[in-house]
Amino acid sequence: MDKIRITGGLPLNGEIEISGAKNAALPLMAASLLTDQPLEFDRVPDLRDVASLIEILEELGVACAYDAQKKTLKLHAARLSSCLAPYDLVRKMRASILVLGPLVARHGEAKVSLPGGCAIGTRPVDMHIDALRELGAEIELAEGYIHARAPGGLVGAEIHFPKSSVGATENIMMAATLAKGVTVLHNAAREPEIVDLGGCLVKMGAEIEGLGTDKITVRGKSFLRGTAHSVIADRIEAGTFAIAGVMTGGALLLKNAEIGHLGAMIDPFHKAGVDIAEVAGGVSVRRVKDVLRGVDIMTEPYPGFPTDLQAQMMSMLTIATGAGMVTETIFENRFMHVPELLRMGADITVHGSSALVRGVKKLKGADVMATDLRASVSLVLAGLVAEGATSVHRIYHLERGYENIVGKLKAVGAKLEKLKDDGED
Repeated sequence: MDKIRITGGLPLNGEIEISGAKNAALPLMAASLLTDQPLEFDRVPDLRDVASLIEILEELGVACAYDAQKKTLKLHAARLSSCLAPYDLVRKMRASILVLGPLVARHGEAKVSLPGGCAIGTRPVDMHIDALRELGAEIELAEGYIHARAPGGLVGAEIHFPKSSVGATENIMMAATLAKGVTVLHNAAREPEIVDLGGCLVKMGAEIEGLGTDKITVRGKSFLRGTAHSVIADRIEAGTFAIAGVMTGGALLLKNAEIGHLGAMIDPFHKAGVDIAEVAGGVSVRRVKDVLRGVDIMTEPYPGFPTDLQAQMMSMLTIATGAGMVTETIFENRFMHVPELLRMGADITVHGSSALVRGVKKLKGADVMATDLRASVSLVLAGLVAEGATSVHRIYHLERGYENIVGKLKAVGAKLEKLKDDGED
């Protein structure tokens, strides 16, 4: 197992190229199951989650060719050899549930293990299952597997999601592209990654209206064709590096980042004393004043403040003047980074789904343990400004979602290295 050792106190200055979005690439990859023609993607990040989904797709009979240097991925599901996505592969990440809808829509049957991933909350798959049943699928849950059958094909329906769900919206939107008739998704999620997926499906021949709104209408087709598509920039990676830059007092250009995808960060950044702006080639970010000010944030579905940036924002608030309140409304277990930040000298008090963060003058380097993907990067950010050395253990979480984070941070002035973790320093 590996760890990252960070020596804090150095400002980050320069340019960071933002990778393609993991949360856009994964559903796009699952869309390969909808057609017998080839798909080709570029800007596909070299991440553990991408590799895990490639394994699952290959198990189902999809020909996969990934070029890690060029970031291109070619997928061709000319024929599906299996409908089984086994536990040993699916347990590695939650996003593997995304093969369920496309598989049953095209193959008529899918048997997918209940998924794994970060332990940040229940994230039930009930909405996926209930919506597929409304599309006419027969579903049985047994021995840890979801077994869905639709031998006569899926049929369009009015789907009312009880709450906004990115995964359920993506899964059912994909399934509906091959269903007979019209499907309407009410209370659909609006994230940029869903718009990106929908844009690719339209290029494949799907008929979809309402992308980016909470009502998506899909008119089913008998088949979809292949296409080429470029994955959008990762807004969570961009937001993470933006926070890293302002925490260290530096100035960064986030190449390829889309300011429109970071809208929820603009107001809290301005209140904290940070300038974030669209510039040629991406987004620039820097502190306006010497010290950061405490601000309040509440996570909400897009276009609200993203839960995937909550832990990083909390790290920033630990060194701001005054206090800030962080309220988490999406996942119930997403404060697991708090005890680790406390080890570094942070002043945080948790009350249920809210955390009061009082800024301290300095964080202190310490050995800390990553518990999930975004928590792990929040500890890296804290290490960048801490006095002395910080070792972040269990970084396999980090490598699920951040491409070459050590190399990218080093290139803009950070002092850190990836080491074998022998349990001792």
